[in-house]
Amino acid sequence: MTYKLAALTSHPIQYQTPLFRKLANHPDIDLTVYFCWNFGIQKEQIDTEFGVKFKWDIPLLDGYKYKFLLNLSLKPSGSFFGCINPGIIREIFKHKYDAIWVHGWSSFTNLLAVLSAKAFGSKVFLRGENPFCHELTKPSWKRFIKKPLLQYGLFPFVDAFLYIGEENKAFYQYYRVPDKKLFFTPYCVDNKRFYGEYVKLREKKFELRKTLHLPHDKVIILYVAKLIDKKRPFDLLYAYETIPSDKKALVFVGEGYLRKDMERYMQDKGLKDVHFTGFKNQSEVSLYYAIGDIFVLPSGIGETWGLVVNEAMNFRLPIVVSDMVGSNKNLVSQGGNGFVFPMGDITKLGGYLKILMENKDLRGDMGKNSLDLVKKYSYEQDIDGILTALDHTKEAKSK
Repeated sequence: MTYKLAALTSHPIQYQTPLFRKLANHPDIDLTVYFCWNFGIQKEQIDTEFGVKFKWDIPLLDGYKYKFLLNLSLKPSGSFFGCINPGIIREIFKHKYDAIWVHGWSSFTNLLAVLSAKAFGSKVFLRGENPFCHELTKPSWKRFIKKPLLQYGLFPFVDAFLYIGEENKAFYQYYRVPDKKLFFTPYCVDNKRFYGEYVKLREKKFELRKTLHLPHDKVIILYVAKLIDKKRPFDLLYAYETIPSDKKALVFVGEGYLRKDMERYMQDKGLKDVHFTGFKNQSEVSLYYAIGDIFVLPSGIGETWGLVVNEAMNFRLPIVVSDMVGSNKNLVSQGGNGFVFPMGDITKLGGYLKILMENKDLRGDMGKNSLDLVKKYSYEQDIDGILTALDHTKEAKSK
């Protein structure tokens, strides 16, 4: 049979749309995607964290049915009242979907969709990002208030929880979601596209370095993310400073409000071979993964997954992340394809980087392991999880 599935999300996101295309092409799924906001589509937009105007340079609306809902918010955004789209009620009532898949609960429209789905007989699928390791850092009084709101307020309305990884699964279990409602739909990227770029560029590594004005004879430590507090790029800069080697180089790919302070620190300390590329769009970022030797994401609270890790793994890079990166338990095998260090521990981070810098064979082995591991985190796995959830909720309804 064919399931009628609606997906509700804030705006077109480069990591989500390839999955929508895959779902739309599946013979058992009739997908319609609803967007609350047109951010980044019609014209260049300013991302306050990037601090630059941009528009994604890959197609985000091709290959699936979609509709932009009228947004009544006075200030459209990704915040709770930045998405107010009462039109979702009519859409759910009119089309009688088997299930409504919402992304988190941090918008007014998402909660409106949950209530509407239950009122009109559609199942509710929830895919959030929350990692358990972040939950434990919150004050106990906040968790005391939050727990009944989720455990007894929202979660009983949800028929299937599409968890993205082990930390996210542990989060739901903490809030007493039964295992029979948990379905694995891992966070992933377009492996086919990124691995294809790797194959195309892998023999051009040193040629690309020359083109990009980067040192050809150094071990390049690569960072790809916004230069903002949540990502903790200063931790990587501090750790780089501790490495006693003249073969090291550090490349920051990304933009953000911390850049000027980081450049000033680099100059004050006389750090050599530290490069800032600024914002790079989707069609350009593969060039930087291709020239890297080690990938680092030192993020702190708020890094619910870190999809740049998936991207880097497609380029056979060893991975170093903090224990607050939400994907750390899924994508990093300690000593296997990289290292996990305690967030903010500069000594540990510097030590792991030193080990990798001094051992080319280890970098090669870990890079191979990264590629083998990331293949398991695919859109095909997501589709299997969603179909299993659809089958499960249909059987539960028929009983």
